[in-house]
Amino acid sequence: MTDTQNAGHEQRQVRLSKLKALEAKGINAYPQIYRPTATAKSLSETYAELPNDTQTEDTVKVAGRIRAIRNSGMFIDVYDTTGKVQIYTSREHSSPELLEMLDLLDIGDIIGVEGKVKRTKRGELSVSSEKITMLAKALLPLPEKFHGLTDTDTKYRQRYLDMITNPETTATLIKRSQIITAIRTLLLNEGLLEVETPILHVIKGGATAKPFITHHNALDMDLFLRVAPELYLKRLIVGGMAGVFEIGRNFRNEGIDTRHNPEFTMMEVYRQYNDYTDMMTLVEKIIETAALKVNGTTEIEIDGKKINLKGPYPRKTMAELVKEYTGVDFLSIKTDEEAREACKKLNVPVDETADWGHCMATVFEEKCEQHLVQPTHVIDHPKSISPLTKEHRQDPRLVERFETFINTWELCNAYSELTNPIDQRERFMEQVKAREAGDDEADMMDEDFVTALEYGMPPTGGLGVGLDRLVMILTSSLSIRDIIAFPTMRKK
Repeated sequence: MTDTQNAGHEQRQVRLSKLKALEAKGINAYPQIYRPTATAKSLSETYAELPNDTQTEDTVKVAGRIRAIRNSGMFIDVYDTTGKVQIYTSREHSSPELLEMLDLLDIGDIIGVEGKVKRTKRGELSVSSEKITMLAKALLPLPEKFHGLTDTDTKYRQRYLDMITNPETTATLIKRSQIITAIRTLLLNEGLLEVETPILHVIKGGATAKPFITHHNALDMDLFLRVAPELYLKRLIVGGMAGVFEIGRNFRNEGIDTRHNPEFTMMEVYRQYNDYTDMMTLVEKIIETAALKVNGTTEIEIDGKKINLKGPYPRKTMAELVKEYTGVDFLSIKTDEEAREACKKLNVPVDETADWGHCMATVFEEKCEQHLVQPTHVIDHPKSISPLTKEHRQDPRLVERFETFINTWELCNAYSELTNPIDQRERFMEQVKAREAGDDEADMMDEDFVTALEYGMPPTGGLGVGLDRLVMILTSSLSIRDIIAFPTMRKK
């Protein structure tokens, strides 16, 4: 056992002895209920004009966690979800029962305090304690108060401890909730219907990704945790819904880094009689609305970079950006072999079977993404990497697809959705061939989805937004683990 573990064990024993002392007095240290009548915020607002050195006759009940004990319990800082309340106790004028309770308190305990509101000579709004109720005796000490919880591994494994000691963590998670709520409200006001689709899929589809596989015992069949809800949402459009959206978890059995977690939150939107240009306008509205909600401005700073999220955003083709940053014009390249040779000259490794579209997309990833700091719609992607997207109106090698980049990160992916069932079947077959050749991220053939398209699907615009990355941008967070309450961690 380390010195730190020994110290923690000793402190736990001291706290256990205090718990036994409470029980000996007939005090339940973990009662069923306590009803505060005020919060730190409500007190500060109600008594904002209370002069210094003034005692009121107003009795309130507050509750929260002890974060500091000073002057042998004369002053106690109690924190609730809205801020700090100072508790004042006069040892000269307090009852023996109250003084005994003071001696049994520790930093980390959750208490309820009943007393009159006052402002001290130094101007600190306080509650003069008349009764203290133990609500939860903490048996383990909190991290050292001046530095808080700094070990990143512990921060993510014990998020509750991180939230107790680092108020900015709680503030970020609150912002996350506000962002998602603002987006949901916007989409509902746009006339879209929120729906839910399956998380357990019989067929892996909707995105180029490696799935998690599970087994259903009663049906004796393997199922995939969804990598995307896309194909089910588009079935609803076929069924006659004018516009739908879903906010939910997706799962991809891939790497973990500062921008990727195996389970993540996506928002997907599908609206009939729209195309990818309509989706560009919608995503700009979504980002602006969320930014104004949590920050009050569309101007942010992240990692030392100032970014303006106010639309409209520049629209640049993938080929245009590749030419801008490498000098290579892929639109003038006619064969797959020439495309692979261009990659070789740029020192961009590609598979020996890579086609023209995969080559251009790989060069874009390697040479262009790093430059896309300000919001930019990267439009008109290669057809071969976009199996669910409608062919471009001017160039059959391309599709009507865009990805929005902010801070060099891909934030969203959107299409003019492919509605031609014959074309869709052919695209799926190309994916099946890739899968048989060893690409475990390629889509599978989804016969039912093709059947749905054969009943007719109107022209439709589709959009997927990675909400985790949007939260990262709006909270200036550089790691996805900072904006997910409980990120996936390696087993200890």
